[in-house]
Amino acid sequence: MDEFITISFHQHLQDLLPLRLRKQQYSFPLHKARSVKDLIESIGIPHTEVDVILVGGASVDFNHLLTGGEYIQVYPVGFAHDTSPLIHNSPDPYLDRRFILDVHLGKLAGYCRLLGFDTLYRNDYDDPTLADICADQQRILVTCDRKLLTRKKIRYGYLMRSRIPRQQIVELVKRYQLLDHPTHEVRCMECNGIIRAVSKEKIVAQLQPLTKKHYQEFYQCDYCHKIYWKGSHYSKMMTLIDNIKSRCLP
Repeated sequence: MDEFITISFHQHLQDLLPLRLRKQQYSFPLHKARSVKDLIESIGIPHTEVDVILVGGASVDFNHLLTGGEYIQVYPVGFAHDTSPLIHNSPDPYLDRRFILDVHLGKLAGYCRLLGFDTLYRNDYDDPTLADICADQQRILVTCDRKLLTRKKIRYGYLMRSRIPRQQIVELVKRYQLLDHPTHEVRCMECNGIIRAVSKEKIVAQLQPLTKKHYQEFYQCDYCHKIYWKGSHYSKMMTLIDNIKSRCLP
């Protein structure tokens, strides 16, 4: 005879549940012993979204084996809880805010680079490649694909809720507190390289006649060598940055 388990998801993990399962605890049969990680991901919550798990009030790790009859409470990364000691299943993603984005988030990658954050993106990265880079470079994988975040290699990850790029950047800035950890680097929106000042003499042969005539200060990506200057587009970019930041304030 099957044993039943009861489970509750807290705070913004509710966003990832079907509407009928939100704002409540629910029970279902456990047909065989399984790890709590396996159970949580079978419900549709990637392990990268989960930090603290309480089983019967005791803090456990992802490998804890469920046999039936348990009451489980699941809390997200960044939650506040006054119970101790706690086992934190999620490594601290705030130590190094470097990202890698899946193939559906090209516009978001541009916004991240505009704010100066190290963000890898290519439209030909497949899932195994994303997982390998995420693991090898300890980057935060941002994706709209729940299944991708269940790969064991991936320790740092975030499931994007919005599908609108300008809402996505606000969501990401808030999630990782990016305004509290500004970067002083300027990133190339094309390739993620670092943009540095370059003398006009060094790149003058590459300039169009009107650009050469009206501008004196230039910058160049140290990777793809794209040339930048503070033309009419510059004020538009600054306005966009200010708009993003204002939407992220409390």
